[in-house]
Amino acid sequence: MTTVLVVDDQPLQRFAFRMLLDAVPETEVVGEAAHGAEAVRKAAELRPDVVLMDVRMPGMDGIEATRRITAAGARSRVLVLTTFDLDEYVHAALRAGASGFLLKDARPEELLAGIRAVAAGDAVIAPSLTRRLLDEFARYGPVHGTDGTDDARLRSLTDREREILVAIGKGWTNGEIAARFVLSESTVKTHVGRVLAKIGARDRIQAVIFAYDQGLARPNGG
Repeated sequence: MTTVLVVDDQPLQRFAFRMLLDAVPETEVVGEAAHGAEAVRKAAELRPDVVLMDVRMPGMDGIEATRRITAAGARSRVLVLTTFDLDEYVHAALRAGASGFLLKDARPEELLAGIRAVAAGDAVIAPSLTRRLLDEFARYGPVHGTDGTDDARLRSLTDREREILVAIGKGWTNGEIAARFVLSESTVKTHVGRVLAKIGARDRIQAVIFAYDQGLARPNGG
């Protein structure tokens, strides 16, 4: 059973999400919040597996709420819902610690699959947002202004693990990495897990951020 906290300032939207999630046996809505401050409070109180987070809300927005929830070190993971006209928020929400992004017009099965993936510790990004997200990273550039050669976390990686990190930064799936390096997907999954542990990344999205910050990945295969 995956427990979910639904955060949205629109009552009808919260009702729709609750109806969908409560209709399937593997998910349970344990609470609702109408704004960011309430989301932070209820996430600490209810400790849901997943916080389904809207971005634009009165008062504290979804980005700041995400930052506070993840900074608290709780086990809850945040799945942000966005729309095409909110691209400018995606980069900030990633930095805040979100584990995934889906569009509000996603099909019900896509939302349910995304919630399951995030709850399991994976990361999910709507396919139509991936290219735009990588372009956004390129526009902002590495935050540390370094090529990463002096980072102890990078030095802890084996040559193969570094290659895997670069591939993750390019947005490759496990299947694509397996094909590129002639490995089984189970072996790739093991490598990915070790890379995340060594660089201290909570999930695959945070590994992408790390790769970009260290200058290891750029859009268009760079």
